[in-house]
Amino acid sequence: MTRYTASLPPDYFEERYAADPDPWRFATSAYERAKYAATLAALPRPRYAAALEVGCSIGVLTRRLAERCDALVALDVAEAALDQARARCRDLAHVRFVQAQVPGAWPAGGFDLILLSEVVYYLDAADVGRLAECLRDSLRPGGDVVLVHWTGETHYPLTGDEAAQILIDRTAPFLTLVHQARTDEYRLDVLRQGPAEPRA
Repeated sequence: MTRYTASLPPDYFEERYAADPDPWRFATSAYERAKYAATLAALPRPRYAAALEVGCSIGVLTRRLAERCDALVALDVAEAALDQARARCRDLAHVRFVQAQVPGAWPAGGFDLILLSEVVYYLDAADVGRLAECLRDSLRPGGDVVLVHWTGETHYPLTGDEAAQILIDRTAPFLTLVHQARTDEYRLDVLRQGPAEPRA
C-alpha cells in the first residue's frame, strides 16, 4: 500500500463522499459504535462549556458528544459530510458546523475540550506541529484534548501510533498525558492543559 507523503487534500475527502455518503461506515459499524462509547467514557468531565470536534464527518459522534456540551463547534473539510451532519443534528441549537481544513483554518475562540478522532494521521508531521500550536492557542486552562486513532495499516501520511505520538511530543510543553487505552484496533489518548492532577 503506497503511503501519502503530504497532508491529504480536500479533494481526497470530497471524492470519498461523492462515491459513498458514509464511506467509513460511521452510522452502521460495530467498531465505530464501540469506539464512540469508549471515547465518551474517557472524557474526564461530565460536561464541557465549549467543545471543538475536528473531523466531525456525518455527525454521528457529534450528536452524542453534544449531550455533554453547552456549546459545540464541529468542523470538517467536506461539505457533503457537513450537509449530513447538519441534518442529523438539526434540532441541536447549541451545535455549530464549520467547513475548514486544519491546521490552516482553525475556529476562533477558546475550548475546554478538543476532540481529534481519527483525523491527525491525515496530516504530515509538519502539519501536526502546526496543529499543536492551534491547540496551545485555543485550549482553555485545564482543558482536555482527546485523541483517537485506528492503529491498523493505512495509506495516510502517518500511522495512528505515529500521529498520536508526534502530537503528544509536540504538545508536551503545555499538555500532560493523563490517560491512555489501547484495543486491538485503536488507541485513545487523553491530555490536559497544565500539570497532571494528583490522584486521590
